[in-house]
Amino acid sequence: MLDALLRRPGEAAHGPAVAAALARAAAAIARLDQALAAHPLRPAFLYRARLDAVRRQADVDGRRIDPWHLAALLEGLRLRMDPSLSMLERGEIFDAARYAFDLYQWLVAPDFDQEGEVHQAQQALAAVPRGMTPLLAAAQATHAWLGGGGHPEGDGHPGPGGARAPMRAALVRFWTRHNLLRTPVPLTGAAALRAEAPQDRAGWTAAFLTALAGEADDGIQLLMELERAWFAARAAVAGRRRHSRAAAAVDILAATPLISATSLARGLGMAVKNAAALLDAFCAAGIAVEVSHRARRRLFGLKGQGPLREAVSPPRRPQPGRGRGRPPNVSFDEPVADLPPPPLPPLSPIERRAFDYSDLEQWMAHLDQTVRQTRRTLQTLVSPALEPGATAEPGEPTMTAANVPEARPGADRTKPASEIAPEQSAR
Repeated sequence: MLDALLRRPGEAAHGPAVAAALARAAAAIARLDQALAAHPLRPAFLYRARLDAVRRQADVDGRRIDPWHLAALLEGLRLRMDPSLSMLERGEIFDAARYAFDLYQWLVAPDFDQEGEVHQAQQALAAVPRGMTPLLAAAQATHAWLGGGGHPEGDGHPGPGGARAPMRAALVRFWTRHNLLRTPVPLTGAAALRAEAPQDRAGWTAAFLTALAGEADDGIQLLMELERAWFAARAAVAGRRRHSRAAAAVDILAATPLISATSLARGLGMAVKNAAALLDAFCAAGIAVEVSHRARRRLFGLKGQGPLREAVSPPRRPQPGRGRGRPPNVSFDEPVADLPPPPLPPLSPIERRAFDYSDLEQWMAHLDQTVRQTRRTLQTLVSPALEPGATAEPGEPTMTAANVPEARPGADRTKPASEIAPEQSAR
């Protein structure tokens, strides 16, 4: 009886599943709000929490994105692309990054037209009967809005810039207006908009509250990771001289997602050159990373920002030895170096049979005849001349230049017949 009296009007119709989900969501949101109260890492937490919220919302909307691509777009950095990607795949990556940027704009800084739709969603949240807890009121108003109660088209899934985006932005403002959160944490219950979520009001309300509790738990885990990175960086610079500003620089790096040497110098009250040297020392020690790959206007963050560096493409730099400006126009009339002709493509058997080889056979026969005639001429020049009609005996050696003995100096040589005849007549 006492429970019935204490129960608020409108909550008796919900079952135990909604009550359990409501208790879990209320406890998780309260823990997150207590952890973020006056926390020094709140700016860095909001930066990362919004990236994660956009990733969850895009995933539910059917667009799988990389949150670090969105971070690169927010800082005006070029995305790194795999050279093996086709033009279509590159276009899909840019399209997903642009869609994520639109979702981020709805949450952080909507334009004039978007602000008008957000006001309509806020009016839908305020139209819930009084006396209901803020979490249940938000669940019922969101269910009515997505079902057509707050959108003129009435389909609930009109795509980007339709019913989902303004309600998500209105929910973030609803939590702070009703003092559930003192920090505008983007808790939107994105998992309740999946296709497999229940369609009835009670089932969808339980799914929405469960999604809110999960996002709040993920926020607490994210805050703990940021704290661990902060404490690890403070331990790495411990033991320095008493008037060193390294510890204060680590505190600023931990609280600010990305920072330049100029901003750090302004925060520490030191020269920009000294702040740049301090950041370079942090990078060399593995405490911080430089994410822009630039020589000027560099951006730094703690080691946890390493995925952003991998998602950013370095700027195009001129090739070594090449001057500034466009390369000169090369005239095509200049002589081209002699190159060997490219090899001919192989022929098929039918193409080889189509060639006429008759002339080739004739010239091959002529070549054989010329070789035989040249061989006989060379043999005649080397061998001694035989008498007419005489033939060499079989087995008789033939006098050649190789076996003709050389004439010795002073040896008698054979006299010719003209000298022998006068000598015989004198006798």
